Amino acid sequence: MPASPPPRTYRVKSFGCQMNVYDGERMAELLTAQGIAPAPAGEEADLVVLNTCHIREKAAEKVYSDIGRIVKDWRRKDGTAPLIAVAGCVAQAEGEEIMARAPAVGIVVGPQAYHRLPALIADAVQGKRAVDTDMPAEMKFGALPARRKVGPSAFLTVQEGCDKFCTYCVVPYTRGAEVSRPFSDLVDEAQRLVDAGAREITLLGQNVNAWRDGAGRGLERLIEALAQLPGLARIRYTTSHPNDMTEGLIEAHRDVGKLMPFLHLPVQSGSDRVLRAMNRSHSVASYLAVLERVRAVRPDIALSGDFIVGFPGETEAEFADTVRLVEAVGYAQCFSFKYSPRPGTPAATMPDQIAPAVMDERLQRLQAALNVGQLAFNQASLGKRCAVLVERKGKLPGQWLGKSPWLQSVHFTADVGIGDLVEVELIEAGANSLAGRLL
Repeated sequence: MPASPPPRTYRVKSFGCQMNVYDGERMAELLTAQGIAPAPAGEEADLVVLNTCHIREKAAEKVYSDIGRIVKDWRRKDGTAPLIAVAGCVAQAEGEEIMARAPAVGIVVGPQAYHRLPALIADAVQGKRAVDTDMPAEMKFGALPARRKVGPSAFLTVQEGCDKFCTYCVVPYTRGAEVSRPFSDLVDEAQRLVDAGAREITLLGQNVNAWRDGAGRGLERLIEALAQLPGLARIRYTTSHPNDMTEGLIEAHRDVGKLMPFLHLPVQSGSDRVLRAMNRSHSVASYLAVLERVRAVRPDIALSGDFIVGFPGETEAEFADTVRLVEAVGYAQCFSFKYSPRPGTPAATMPDQIAPAVMDERLQRLQAALNVGQLAFNQASLGKRCAVLVERKGKLPGQWLGKSPWLQSVHFTADVGIGDLVEVELIEAGANSLAGRLL
């Protein structure tokens, strides 16, 4: 590729999970610290970073679609095409293929190496196509700049990677083995987030409840320490694995007032045979036992989960088991997906792959059941008085949007500001949000 002027502006576009959102924010801070400014609204950037997700096939293909659109439509002020960087899990899994398939891409950087982005940009400016998909022994976080300004709700990655090796999942291959960040580093970064404006922090990890420090402390000890930070009002965590829900973490939902009554605990299927084929290492019964223990210490807990329909070999009866599980649990909200074969995973070569039309129909039925549960949970919240963290303005004059302790979207009209924590009575419920009245 030809040499190009150093980029003066950037735009980061993140796909997928909250950890990608966190990584995107950190890359933006890294670029800003290098003197590259965010592109003004309505203007094309000199550098475009596509921070990618590899969980589902459509997410990966969307990257190539975006690259094509940038090449066709975007131009810098000097008339040259922008520098394109592909980061994240697609970069890690398909680095060489991206370089072969998309000549317009100048940089490919994996999720464990994005702290090296400035050096890769320097190479690309000189006309060298730069690839870095290493998983260095040292964690990237120490090389990133200090947090400066964040919104009222902020993410904090505490753990990365996965050792579970579910047969459908690419995370162990794109993010590496489970690694926990040091306790003191996390407390320091959380304090900086609070200093930068955060009232709520969500702790992130591929298996966040697998976090352990060198002294053997589990996630509940980190939560307890963060709860002591003045100015921090709320703590959440995601995503958890059922096998890592320790008694100490469960009891934290009872004992730590700043830990919100919300738990995202993916189960994926209501069939034990399918769970074994997925290598999930838990059963339906053991999963329900965890939920029962959590509800015993925090009866108002809002539950969330993930479901995959159409896993290879899933029968109609096994799918019906999943629907029955959904109806039995009563989830406050959930994510549900059609199975997507990912190259290199064991499930991709399993026999009895399910026809797309069958997966479509099952997903519609599952989502209908999930919507019933979500609406029922919201309706059961009517009349409650709770604190709402104001996150942004609504569409109507004087309207504001925020989150309840149970992670429900609440809209109300009042004279407040972003970051305020206000008392609201929940007065009207829909499937996806509630209306509130300021008290």
